[in-house]
Amino acid sequence: MKQKLNDAFWLFFPIVLGGIIGFLTSNFMDYQTLIQPPLAPPSIVFPIAWSILYLLIGIAYFLFRKKSKDSTTIFIYYLQLFFNYLWTMIFFVLKQRFFSVLWIITLLLLIVINIFQFYRYHKLSAYLMIPYFLWVLFATYLNIGIYLLN
Repeated sequence: MKQKLNDAFWLFFPIVLGGIIGFLTSNFMDYQTLIQPPLAPPSIVFPIAWSILYLLIGIAYFLFRKKSKDSTTIFIYYLQLFFNYLWTMIFFVLKQRFFSVLWIITLLLLIVINIFQFYRYHKLSAYLMIPYFLWVLFATYLNIGIYLLN
């Protein structure tokens, strides 16, 4: 029973916490009022994309944990999630657009490190993190564009 609870936690932690962060910050979202760079998607795309990505992240971690309990990899995984969730607060709640650029670049680096760490133990876990990396790379472009245009 305990293992099933652990499995569920590993799988659903990213999406549950992402939903909580989204709910807590929803009143601060000003995306539609900002001057946006080319290729900026409509705001409805973000909750759909993040739901899928958080599920992939959870699956990646679940598969990794079935193979390894490497403490460095676990630390990096939770650190990149922390940076991910806090970015929303920095960008939308605090409106610190320049600092959010620095923060998201750090997040990108942490995701790359996380992918390499996962690859050492479970290749599919690493591959499942690639869409997340690509989305955050695109979000970095949007973040920089919004900072420069506003």
